[in-house]
Amino acid sequence: MNRDKRYAIFSRLRAENPNPTTELEFSSTFELLIAVILSAQATDVSVNKATCVLYKVANTPEAILALGVDGLKAYIKTIGLFNTKAENVIKTCRALVELHHSVVPDNREQLEALPGVGRKTANVVLNTAFRQPAMAVDTHIFRVSNRTGIAPGKNVLEVEKRLVKLIPEEFLLDAHHWLILHGRYVCIARKPRCGACIIHDLCEFKQKTEE
Repeated sequence: MNRDKRYAIFSRLRAENPNPTTELEFSSTFELLIAVILSAQATDVSVNKATCVLYKVANTPEAILALGVDGLKAYIKTIGLFNTKAENVIKTCRALVELHHSVVPDNREQLEALPGVGRKTANVVLNTAFRQPAMAVDTHIFRVSNRTGIAPGKNVLEVEKRLVKLIPEEFLLDAHHWLILHGRYVCIARKPRCGACIIHDLCEFKQKTEE
């Protein structure tokens, strides 16, 4: 796929959704961090249902730390892998309090040092909260990047690096959200909704299926 085609794709995605953002609900960088940790192998809907109750009771590192692991589990037990996630969230809250004055760090190294925070989670926080050109590649973005031909790669890290390199700079800050929403609602896994796709004529997957 050439640069002109990528530019056209992201121009259309931007025109359709000029101000994209995550579907996770949050009102602070800390709330976003915890929501993203909880969202691993879980839907945003399930996380939002849990955090809308949790955050009314505890939405700071100190407050969640005070709940303890068992107290936190009571709020997130409807989310997949909640036992492990509760342990990690408590450890992360302790690290934030003890090492970062309860402030979420704005750099990858310190973010990835937090329990339960991997590269993808760090990228979401860096991009969404701190507006850095980071690309969090989840299953949706991996699929869309390969299927459309925007930035094919054999693994998540390869796709991430290619996206950051190949997406025109003016689109890079919001590209993560456009791609994930496109994969979640249009370019779905089993039967992509090509008839409802605004970039179908630019997509190389469509061309392959017609050959």
